[in-house]
Amino acid sequence: MTTPPPPHASFRLVRGTALTLAVAGSLLLSGCSLSVGSDSGKDTAGAGDTGRLKIALVTHASKGDAFWLLVQKGAEAAAAKDGVDLTYASDPDAAGQAELVRDAIKDGVDGIALTLAKPDAMKGPIKEAKASDIPVVGLNSGIDSWQSEGVLEFFGQDESVAGRAVGQKLDALKAKHALCVIHERGNVALEARCAGVKKAFTGESDMLYVDGADMDAVSAGVTDRLKQDPSIDEVVMLGAQFALAAVKSVKAAGSKAKVATFDLNQDLVKAVQSGSIQFAVDQQPYLQGYLAVDSLWLYKTNGNISGGGAAPVLTGPAFVTKTNVGAVAKFAANGTR
Repeated sequence: MTTPPPPHASFRLVRGTALTLAVAGSLLLSGCSLSVGSDSGKDTAGAGDTGRLKIALVTHASKGDAFWLLVQKGAEAAAAKDGVDLTYASDPDAAGQAELVRDAIKDGVDGIALTLAKPDAMKGPIKEAKASDIPVVGLNSGIDSWQSEGVLEFFGQDESVAGRAVGQKLDALKAKHALCVIHERGNVALEARCAGVKKAFTGESDMLYVDGADMDAVSAGVTDRLKQDPSIDEVVMLGAQFALAAVKSVKAAGSKAKVATFDLNQDLVKAVQSGSIQFAVDQQPYLQGYLAVDSLWLYKTNGNISGGGAAPVLTGPAFVTKTNVGAVAKFAANGTR
């Protein structure tokens, strides 16, 4: 990414009750941390002064990304249910994320959930966590790397499978020329999505790299490419907010291309309902955050390992189209889909 990463987050805990969930969404942005938990007084082992487990969630999220707010909300819900002190922090820079994991280790947490968007950067911190007897689970990114990295469990979508499913769907829709737009170069999950589309789609397939930290640059990049090649009849975006920007790009370019995307948010659901977005691939980010935190609680309190440590727990893919979007619309309105 071309923009400098936000400052590293502090892992100072702020004790609270489950009622903090009402305001947590507006506070949990990149470069910040917050603890949420129940005051139910659950007696769990290894939980420090309060009798509650301390769990850290560390992601590669950029500031203001609505997708990650859904992940955070799911994690907060699990923390409130389990009586966990949850700390969230993020940094889109791989080295910065690694330092946040090390901060959590120094803070003496009982478990760490992290993303593996750039797995090599996480190798050292994961080893350090294991050396400190801190279990680590993965979520969202890194489905091909979690076992080799020594992560206990993984919760997310197989991005290669999801990409191939999109390619097959484009064939069914009789698309001829697809443009797959990657908004973060080197992110293994995003690269796998476009690679999967290219592998399964029988038409022509191109990739375009844009700077996801600059939405104007995203819009301009897609617009320019569509003007350069009028034969593109399908634009595949890899995030909800980028898909909404691409709709404007199609209009600005005078193109007849359709727009499809990975991932959902409330505005994207409305776009699917109106028909301006053809379809979305839902990997259920709320569920990823929820399962990651809940799995650490289960492991620490009952020795459970989801998937037996041998297989990931898949949260997607599922297609959301105009015909079935009503089933998720009410949950999207609540800010959980």
